[in-house]
Amino acid sequence: MARFHRRLSLTLLLALGAAVPGIGRAEDQENLPPYKMLRSLQFVQDAVVQGDHSGGEMQTFLLSALDERLRSADKSIFDDGRNVDAALIYAMSGGNPTTLEFLMSRDTNGNFDSRVADVLRKYLNGKGLLVVKSLADTAMEYRDKKIGPYLALVAGNVMSAKDPKSALKLYDWARLTAPGTIVEEAALRRSVSLAEKAGLTQEGLGYSQRYVRRFLHSPYAGQFADIFVTFVVDHNKDMKPEDVTGILDFMDPPRQRAVYLRIARSAAIAGKLDLAELAAGRAKAIPGDDGDAFQSLAALYGGLANIPTAEVDNARQNISTIPEGELNAKDRALRQAAKAVADAVLQPPDPASLTQALSPSVANEANPEHGAAPANDPSGAPAAAAGGVQKEAAATPANSGGAAGQDADASFNSFVAASRSKLDAIDGILDQEGK
Repeated sequence: MARFHRRLSLTLLLALGAAVPGIGRAEDQENLPPYKMLRSLQFVQDAVVQGDHSGGEMQTFLLSALDERLRSADKSIFDDGRNVDAALIYAMSGGNPTTLEFLMSRDTNGNFDSRVADVLRKYLNGKGLLVVKSLADTAMEYRDKKIGPYLALVAGNVMSAKDPKSALKLYDWARLTAPGTIVEEAALRRSVSLAEKAGLTQEGLGYSQRYVRRFLHSPYAGQFADIFVTFVVDHNKDMKPEDVTGILDFMDPPRQRAVYLRIARSAAIAGKLDLAELAAGRAKAIPGDDGDAFQSLAALYGGLANIPTAEVDNARQNISTIPEGELNAKDRALRQAAKAVADAVLQPPDPASLTQALSPSVANEANPEHGAAPANDPSGAPAAAAGGVQKEAAATPANSGGAAGQDADASFNSFVAASRSKLDAIDGILDQEGK
């Protein structure tokens, strides 16, 4: 990594010349061609996604310097096609979109392809869907040019909502023609997201593995982790456990544990208990220096998976023993909700709800095969029913039986109301936790 830093510094010194204060004036900044400044910007951006996060400030500086150079340059400088490409790539690399508008308004020599400029202006102004076909056609036309990978990436972004499979082909072309660059990183990350949304499980797994192997240290790797967790939880039925472990094995232990814990948490909330238990177990099996806090999270998410099972009593006890100080606010709310669910499951039923008296008419409706008592039956009692409920009702005076039924109904309604209020409270906790 130290060698990489030295290489970055040397490259910037040679390429920028006087663009950076304090550097020898090999070439005046005012005369520095935009395409040379773009090369420095591309190098820095590619270094950042490869893991050199120290280049972030330099990237900001270079974007600003290139913007100023493009605006101040004489129109004749764009007679060189390399500078035209530099302006277009700058616009697609996080540059100021109004700069492209400014350059087009001054282009009296026809150096800029008006078709490319027009579709880019619409894309940069949030109107890409209006030119989705033109943008895709333009990307294919220019795919062997320097701006080709960038156009393919932009076209894939616009095409993704309309035609995911065509968008994936554009992303594939972008990354294959610009390996190891910020273009490839963005294309892979967006391919995983698109495959997840489109339900293309096998494709998504392939893109995920490539991303982890090539851009694990990118500053955008956190976005990939978010997408990957959602991907695994939503489509776990279409993948094998070894598919997931085969991808995460490329990560260092701390990252593995973090992703496994996030999968366990999301799966537990989604009710995918087998996945939650598996992910929590994988997380526990990875040794680490973060000790108690890490084990507490693994225990919490593993316990959540056991709440709806026969192990609910043990799960309730294990969750209760986790110190609150080792959980963040969201996990504390999640534990509170889990404990409320477990308490509701373990609460003994009200005995009154199990001994509801039934009137003869209700008993006959429940057991129509018995029917009413024959008219010539000397006892005048209804036929016996299973469980002896009708016998008990027949032996009870009519007025007292009605009172007993009302008391039982009131007790049952009270039980339902209390349970419903607990569920409403749990829903509120989960809703607050989600926010």
